[in-house]
Amino acid sequence: MPGRQGMSPLELLDVSGSIAESDLAMQTAVARFVEERIRPHIGAWFEQGRMPTRELARELGRLGVMGMHLDGYGCQGSTATSYGLACLELEAGDSAIRSLVSVHGSLAMFAIHRFGSAEQKQEWLPSMATGEVLGCFALTEPDFGSDPGGMRARARRDGEDWLLSGAKMWITNGSVSDVAIVWARTEEGIRGFLVPLATAGVSAPDVSGKLSLRASITSELLLDDVRLPATAVLPEASGLGAALACLNEARFGIVFGALGAARDCLHATLSYAQHRTLFDKPLAAYQITQTKLADMALELGKGMLLALHVGRLKDSGDLQPAQVSLGKLNNVREALRIARECRTILAANGVTLDYPVMRHANNLESVLTYEGTSEVHQLIIGQALTGLPAYR
Repeated sequence: MPGRQGMSPLELLDVSGSIAESDLAMQTAVARFVEERIRPHIGAWFEQGRMPTRELARELGRLGVMGMHLDGYGCQGSTATSYGLACLELEAGDSAIRSLVSVHGSLAMFAIHRFGSAEQKQEWLPSMATGEVLGCFALTEPDFGSDPGGMRARARRDGEDWLLSGAKMWITNGSVSDVAIVWARTEEGIRGFLVPLATAGVSAPDVSGKLSLRASITSELLLDDVRLPATAVLPEASGLGAALACLNEARFGIVFGALGAARDCLHATLSYAQHRTLFDKPLAAYQITQTKLADMALELGKGMLLALHVGRLKDSGDLQPAQVSLGKLNNVREALRIARECRTILAANGVTLDYPVMRHANNLESVLTYEGTSEVHQLIIGQALTGLPAYR
């Protein structure tokens, strides 16, 4: 027979006791949305390789999470911690849901908010905050991921206009977006451009055959002499540093988000182990099971404390890029380890969509390498420690 109901893993460290009530309220609202809107369908969406992205974007806009950490233009101006907790709950549903929100809000909207003109902000941000207009971010190229400075996409002046050509790859939300933030090399250096996807010369074929992030829309972005007006340039985005600043925003959300996937795996596994009978007693009553559960709960708790600390540093304006790298490197790596360990407890049941574990594990394989691979984050941390860059 199943044993007594135990504690939730994060209750061990009383994590919620150190979080502001307003931040907890947002977390609760997002958790309710995920429970009601995402969980009943995510298995089928993952299996089908598609989800109703535009419909979900509008619903998430009504919930208030699209660009929620930005100020003005219909955005909430929430704390970084509140945004992080929202990402945690979204990724507890599926990494595709958190990716939808973070690419739209922390990459596309943030780029406009931080580097755009007053006119660009007013034109795009209000409708992006509601989710009526969807954005994507195009930096990675087929041959340039970890080395974005090698990009081949080019923009050249043609009178008052710009002509943009090149190919971008692994673009989340690509084919279903209204606007892309595209980074390209110009005679003046790397610049950011606002590119409506309906513009002539733009195409966005979807990437097929994915074994990870299957519910998410992932596309190429092909640009063939795309003519853009001078007003398409983000005036304050000059140099690769502007693009990397956007990536740092998205990485912050992952610090929290990965823990949502890990927590969901651990919750499902705890329930399974307490109800699965093996040799006349619950699987959870065996020492080897409990040692696995204890180690996973410990890493989840440590990751949560790290995420909250990073969030508070961001709220105080003291967060450094290397600290974000510490958070992403640790929390994604440990979340993936938790998902894999949970699968060993569920055994054969763990490979089916009846349980979320293998789905999360597959998704986390992508999260491990996007917005900077683990190796890139190790080098960022290494440079902070030594003062010496080792990227080449």
